[in-house]
Order: sequence, then structure tokens, then C-alpha cells
Amino acid sequence: MEGFPISYNFTCLILLLALSLIVYLYYFLWRKPESCQLRLRKQGIRGPPPSFLLGNIPEIKQAIAHSRSESAQSRSESTPSIEDDGFSGFPSFKLWCKKYGNRYMFKLGALHFLYATDPFMVKAIKLFRSLDLGKPAYLQEDSRGILLGKGIITANGPAWSHRRKILSPQLYVDKDTLNIIVESGSTVVKSWERIIESKDGFDADIMVDDYIRSFTSCVISKLVFGHDHCRGVKVTERCRTIFKETGAATTIGVPFLRYLPTKANRNAWRLEKEIHSMILDIVKDRRGSSTAKDILQVILEGSENGGPGESSAHEFIVDNCKDILLAASQGTAFAAMWGLMLLASNPEWQARARSEVKQVCDGHLPDLDMLGNMKVLKMVVLEVLRLYPAVAVVSRRALQDVKLCDMQVPKGVNMWIWAPALHRDPDLWGPDADKFNPGRFVDGVSGACKSSHAYIPFGVGARACPGQKLGMIQLEVLFATILSSFNLSISPSYRHSPTLGLLLEPEHGVHLVIQKI
Repeated sequence: MEGFPISYNFTCLILLLALSLIVYLYYFLWRKPESCQLRLRKQGIRGPPPSFLLGNIPEIKQAIAHSRSESAQSRSESTPSIEDDGFSGFPSFKLWCKKYGNRYMFKLGALHFLYATDPFMVKAIKLFRSLDLGKPAYLQEDSRGILLGKGIITANGPAWSHRRKILSPQLYVDKDTLNIIVESGSTVVKSWERIIESKDGFDADIMVDDYIRSFTSCVISKLVFGHDHCRGVKVTERCRTIFKETGAATTIGVPFLRYLPTKANRNAWRLEKEIHSMILDIVKDRRGSSTAKDILQVILEGSENGGPGESSAHEFIVDNCKDILLAASQGTAFAAMWGLMLLASNPEWQARARSEVKQVCDGHLPDLDMLGNMKVLKMVVLEVLRLYPAVAVVSRRALQDVKLCDMQVPKGVNMWIWAPALHRDPDLWGPDADKFNPGRFVDGVSGACKSSHAYIPFGVGARACPGQKLGMIQLEVLFATILSSFNLSISPSYRHSPTLGLLLEPEHGVHLVIQKI
């Protein structure tokens, strides 16, 4: 009898916790999203019916599996094609657009999304200056939070403003930065020359992915870590590994997934600790003794000058380093891979770009003046980013109720703009919208498209990528350096399969036949 009160109290506690969990699940997984859906339905927005826990994730996975099956069958029956309609990475979007138009709602797990791919919505976001429109919370809260943390990519409000203010000026391309880019590009060329020489021939079948990643990782590691760039490259490699572990778009919004000890989560947790320690070790070694003015030093000063917000000083340093490394290494690398594939697939444009490079550079390494005079090369880069923008999903979240165009977007709704759909819309770009035609940019973006708001490879508005100029110049230098030394063609091993993780990437890598000129 003496144990009765304890047992009774324990039972009551368990029942109370169970009831609280039920209330939580009901409110956050059903009631709150249902309220958002109702408000959007009143404005004429429809969408595919979601399941209770997973939303539309099962339908998305089924569409991806069906698309891959069709692609595999096509490869077995005919010559592989490198053309696609821009929806390959997320075929559900195409199906839903046909049924519901270019504005509809869908769910990923418990998260509610508004798909709104039209230039009017892009213009509204571009002109929206209030901090009430920010980045989605899932970028910090689900498995992506392990990689992105609370840095410049995911922060909102004054915390984001502070990060942007201190980091944007550091991504300016000056003579020293260009020298780093040119040197790294030359390293790629020398590596490929050695491979060709080892085969006693004039060409080699090469999977270019690792060489391109090495190029972008080396550039950004030198800019972030200065003389500690060798240690920085190792940090970047671990960030890339987490990127592969946590990037699947079909895991967004799955309740409690980030807490489960899956193999991917365990690896990500381990790597997160390693990255944290590695960056802080670099910080520890330079505190009080460094006169460097690299990006890390600016982040250190920013952490001490009114900036961490919700983050601790260590989180501020580590998370912003990770965000810069990820955006500049992975995003630029995927764009470069797609670009080399497109140049290899279009020999006439490859020849035109090579001719221009040889004429302008005349055997010298490119400098800023030379890059400014290479119009064809710039058009090629713009067209690559149009067809295969690495950041395929431009995401925003209504932090308060906001008005965009003719819509009232409820607080908490996540918005996705699928950039490839805008970039390949024939009504905006003409009947050849799916074709590689850099000539469309002869008069710039405004001359290539009926709406300049339909070109968003670096995002849009206040949250557009602050490093877009750095990314563009890296692509121009890399293409110029490679085209000066090699002729490119598609390898028989290449399998064209764009896939959406955190970024739009070639699922099976990029295999090219590299021929020494």
C-alpha cells in the first residue's frame, strides 16, 4: 500500500505526457497546417491531397521512381539523350502544374508549401524589403540543420542582416582573388594533362567531378582560411560528406527523422563534431597573433561585435564558415559540371568560346580585363545557369502574414519557386527554351527573355546570393582555362540524370572524353 501513491503518480505522469504528445501532434501535424490550407483554398489555391504524417512525400517518391525507370528504359532502347524539360529532378512538379496550374499547395511531412513559379511572384519577392519574409525553419531544424546551422544561409531578421553586412564585402573579386582562381584552374589542367600522358595517347575518359570539386574547394578554402587553407580543404571535404548524407529533398518535414539514430544521421552527427573541432582549432591557433584579413578573420570580428543573436560565439563562427564553404564549393562545382557537359554536347559553341579565349588571352592566363572582353564566354555561363541552376529551389517562409502579388500568404507557409520551370518557359524564352543557345544572351538577360524576373540562378531579392559575382568569375576562368588546352566530348559512360538534393546535381557524375589540343 505504501507504493500505491508512487505508482499512481507515475501513471498519471505517463498519461499526462501521452496526452500532451497527442495534443502536440494534432496541432502541429494537422490543425495548424489545415488552417493554412483553408486560407489558401479561399484564394483559389488547390493541390494534391496529402497523407496525415508524410504529406505528399509518397507521391513524390513514386514519381521519381517512375521517371528513373522511364529514363533507364530509354537508355536501353536508343542513344542516350542529354536533353530534359527541367523537371527531371522533381517530376511531381510537372504533374501538379498540369493539374493545378503554376500556383498550388503541397505538403512534405508536416510542412506546408506554396509552389508559385511565375515572374509576378518573383517580382513581388524581389521588391519585398521587410524582414517578415525569410528562410524556412526546416533548414535549421531538420537534418539540414546539421550542415547549415544558423549561418548566413538560414538566419532570419536582424541576425541575418548582421551576417550579410559583414560577409558580402568579402566576396568581392579583386586581383588577388582572381590569381587564386586562375592558379586553381591551372591545377585542374595539369592534372588532366598527366592523366592523358599516362595513357600514351591524346585523350582520356575522365569523370570530372572530383577535379571540379577540388578546384572550387581550393578557391574558397584560401579565401576563408588564408594560410590555413590546407586545413580548410579538409573541413570542406567533411562538409561535402554531410551534404551527401543529408541532402535528399524527400526527407524534408518527416516528423522526428532528425532524432533517429539512422546510419546517415550517425555519420552526420560525427562529422558535425569533427567540423566544429577543426574550425575552432584553426581559430585557436590564430587568435591574438593573426594579421590576416581573410573571411575567417572577419567572421571572428563579427562574432565579437554584436552579431551572434540566437547563436553562441562558437556557433556563429562555425556555422557561417560552413555556409560559405558549402555555397561556394558545392554550388559552383555543380554549375561547372553542368557547364562542361553542355560544352561537350555542343561542339559549335565550344569552338566559338575557344576561339574567343585564344583571341583575347593570346596564350596568357586570363585577367579581369580579358574576362570583361570575352562576350561569348559570358553568354555560355549565363546559358549554363539558365538550364541547370544549382540552386533549383528558391525558398522563402512567411514569418508573418504577408501580401505578395494578389495573394495573402499566411504566417508559417513555406514558398518554393522552381527555377528551372521559369528558366525553360517557352512563353518567356521562346520555342527553343529547352535548347542550349547562349546566343540568346547577346543583349543580356533583358534581351533574352520577356521578363528579367524569370532569370534567378542566384536567388532573388534581398536574399540573393552575395557571392554571385565570385561564382560567375570562377566559371568563366575554369571554362577559359580548360578550353585553351582541351577539346571536350561526351563519354559513352555518361548517364544524364539531374537529381534534386540540397542542390541540382548530376546523379551519376559527369564523364567526358578529354582530348589534348
